[in-house]
Amino acid sequence: MTRWGMVIDLKKCVHCYACMIACKQEHFLPPDTFWSRLVISESGEYPRVRKLVYPILCNQCKTAPCVDVCPSGASFIRDDGIVDIDADKCTGCQYCVIACPYQQRTFYTGDKKEYFPGQGKTKLESIGRELYPLQPATVIKCNFCKERIDSGLQRNLKPGKDPEATPACVNICMVKARHFGDLSDPESEVSRLIESRKGYQLHSEWETDPAVYYID
Repeated sequence: MTRWGMVIDLKKCVHCYACMIACKQEHFLPPDTFWSRLVISESGEYPRVRKLVYPILCNQCKTAPCVDVCPSGASFIRDDGIVDIDADKCTGCQYCVIACPYQQRTFYTGDKKEYFPGQGKTKLESIGRELYPLQPATVIKCNFCKERIDSGLQRNLKPGKDPEATPACVNICMVKARHFGDLSDPESEVSRLIESRKGYQLHSEWETDPAVYYID
């Protein structure tokens, strides 16, 4: 059975933030909301200081704490491994926000914030709410651009290879640090990268079995 996953090459990543912006554009996310982020820190002491950067997003966990605590069944795992949210079932209790060990869920209060405060919504913001409506008082998060995957598969496209069927953050990466594909296929690019480059999961000790791997 297919399980979509992502491999991020930390040696290639140049911390350009393009993945964050592409994600916001793809989903027309409101101000202060990011489904893709860069966590930046430093290690060592001057003059030997090393900059540490981890691009993070929803890890699409196989054992997902957010799904376990959801009282309404709004959070669920699709057959392809993507952790999704049914907005019509979401009660806004935010249990999942607290339970997510990667802090990758956001409670969406509504369109109260504007990119240009006091000037009303821009034309792009208004169009965005029509093309990608977000339901107020519900939780939202990264979904591996499921719309691209689903529509692409219907057209016999291959996620991870054909841009129209691949997550926006993968497409935009100018240094090709992100790779997407089927983790259950040992011959897929992501599986081969994990095997050959000793890919690892973020905080594997939490035993959530993320679908996002890192190589360095």
